[in-house]
Amino acid sequence: MFSITRQRGALLGIVLGVAAVPTLGAQQPVGSAPAPATLVTFDQALKLALVQNTGVKQAQNTAALSSASVTQSKLAFLPNLNVTANTAQDYGRNFSTTDGQIFNTTTNTLNAGISSSVTLFDGMKSVANLRSAQANEDAGEQDLSRAKQTAVFTVASNFLALVTQQQQLDVQQQNLTAQEALESQISQFVKAGSRPISDLYQQQATVASARASVVTTQNAVELAKVDLIQTLQLDPRGSYQFQPPALADTAAVNAKFNLDSLLDRAFAQRPDLGADASRVQAAQQDVKAASASRWPTISLTGGYNSGVSSAADASFLNQLDQRRGGSIGVGISIPIFDRGATQAASERAQISEDNAKLALSTQRQQVALEVRRAYLDYDAATQQLAAADAQQKAASLAVSTTLQRYQVGAATLVEVTQARATQVQAQSAYITAKNNLVFQQSLMSYYTGELDPSTVLSGRG
Repeated sequence: MFSITRQRGALLGIVLGVAAVPTLGAQQPVGSAPAPATLVTFDQALKLALVQNTGVKQAQNTAALSSASVTQSKLAFLPNLNVTANTAQDYGRNFSTTDGQIFNTTTNTLNAGISSSVTLFDGMKSVANLRSAQANEDAGEQDLSRAKQTAVFTVASNFLALVTQQQQLDVQQQNLTAQEALESQISQFVKAGSRPISDLYQQQATVASARASVVTTQNAVELAKVDLIQTLQLDPRGSYQFQPPALADTAAVNAKFNLDSLLDRAFAQRPDLGADASRVQAAQQDVKAASASRWPTISLTGGYNSGVSSAADASFLNQLDQRRGGSIGVGISIPIFDRGATQAASERAQISEDNAKLALSTQRQQVALEVRRAYLDYDAATQQLAAADAQQKAASLAVSTTLQRYQVGAATLVEVTQARATQVQAQSAYITAKNNLVFQQSLMSYYTGELDPSTVLSGRG
């Protein structure tokens, strides 16, 4: 069976050196000469996609949020520590026993303390919250992995589409050259009186149609470049020259697959399936955390404080020493009636768990169907390539034979035109079938989750 190592990177089968990514799409000052097109290699495009792709950025942000939640859940096991201080100024009247007078008094006070508490038992709620956060973190990392795979696959697909259109343009240009040469030959025949003028007019119309096909295909090439600009988030005002890699030989791509083996590999390796499985685990821990509110909560508290007052005769330091004190205690809170809050939270958590399981089941079905379609499409692409190859060879022989017959007057120009059109169609079909086989091969590594961005970047596999 086709090996996993050989399958990875089969989309393009390249060995490229990693080059530094230049600044792309810089705008030119008004009135200056247009800058030369920026060359973007396939390797640079992959690096740009992993850095600038919106889907990858969003997945990175989600993964960072999940990591922050894990950190917060871990810190929940530590005791808190609070330092408090307050000052006050009291106003009042006082009676002097010596002279019997009443006088106003102002007293300044300062109190400060430090306190701490730690939860000893909360029905394992903190543990469940931590495990839920860790499962969500795993899901975020796997979503990021799949986003990178998708970005790399999209860039590779866009490059393959560009290669296909460029090859189609070569076919149309070769056809135009051949039609122009035939027009010149027919013109000489007409001048010699061996062919009617209507043959020349008909061939001139055929040449004009060939030129129109070249223009249409050139536009398709430019549109394929636009797709790459969009995928790589480049400046639309910039001018770019994309350098496609060499495609793998179809003989190296052609391989036999086993559907059951493909499905097993997809179920085991697809990051999005792993992410959904992690979310099911997180939802199960959320159910435990919600149910834990029915248990008592035991906590340990402690504090230490002191204070000073301007009404006392002792010095500041002596007052702090004389008034110092501390406390330590264990508290227990037993839930008796919480107006159904715990029951409602548990029910919501269980519903979320059921939804997570349904999402996992749906995703497994989707993955299986994607792999099955890719398997069937690959088998069809193999047969289409064989048919297109035979068609191309037969069409080339037909053109050669018909031209020889036309030159000796044994065939009409209509037969030549039909033979040439059939040849162009056959060449175009062969290019499409050949590149489609490479594309279908890449779908296997993508749909089974074996497409490794780091492997493609380094040119291995």
